[in-house]
Amino acid sequence: MVFLAVFVNGKFCKDPKSVTANDFSYSGLNIARNTTNFLGSNVTTVDVNKIPGLNTLGVSLARLDFAQGGQNPPHIHPRATEILVVTKGKLLVGFVSSNQDNNRLFYKVLKRGDVFVFPIGLIHFQMNVRRTRAVAFAGFGSQNPGTIRIADAVFGSNPSIPQEVLAKAFQLDVKLVRFLHIVFGPPLW
Repeated sequence: MVFLAVFVNGKFCKDPKSVTANDFSYSGLNIARNTTNFLGSNVTTVDVNKIPGLNTLGVSLARLDFAQGGQNPPHIHPRATEILVVTKGKLLVGFVSSNQDNNRLFYKVLKRGDVFVFPIGLIHFQMNVRRTRAVAFAGFGSQNPGTIRIADAVFGSNPSIPQEVLAKAFQLDVKLVRFLHIVFGPPLW
C-alpha cells in the first residue's frame, strides 16, 4: 500500500507507520534562555515546527524569559488566543481592544501563579517590572499561532511601506520614518 502525503494546516502529515514518540515530544523548556538582546527577552516556541504530532491538534506552547525591564513588544497572533501564566517575577501585561471598542487598553500586573488571556488577533505585550528575571509560559489555541510584531511589520516590511504613508498614518516627520525603516528594516550587509 502506498501512502500519499496529506497537506494539512500548511504541513505535510507523516506516514502513520513512520510516526514515533519523538513526534509528540520536546525537551528543554526548563532551560533559561539568553535575554541579552535589545528587547531583554527570549521566546521559545513549541509549535508544530518542533513537535510534528501537533499538526491538526489546535494547541502549542511557549516559554518567555525576561531580563530586568525586558519586554515582549506589541504583537499579534493571527491564528490563536493566548493564555499566559507567570512562574517567576512580575509582568505588566495588556492588550488593546478593537477600533469599535475605542481601542481600550486592558492591562494588569501579574505575579507568580497569575494568569491572563489575550484574545485572538488583538495587539498585546508583556514587560518585566521587577529587578530580577521573570519567566512565563503561554498556551495557544493553535498548533501554529504565528506572531507579527507590530513595529517590525510596519517599519520593517520588505519592500518598505512608502514613507509618506507611514508619516501621515503615524503623524510623524518623514525623516523619523526613514530612521525607523533603518532600525526595523532588513540588515544592510
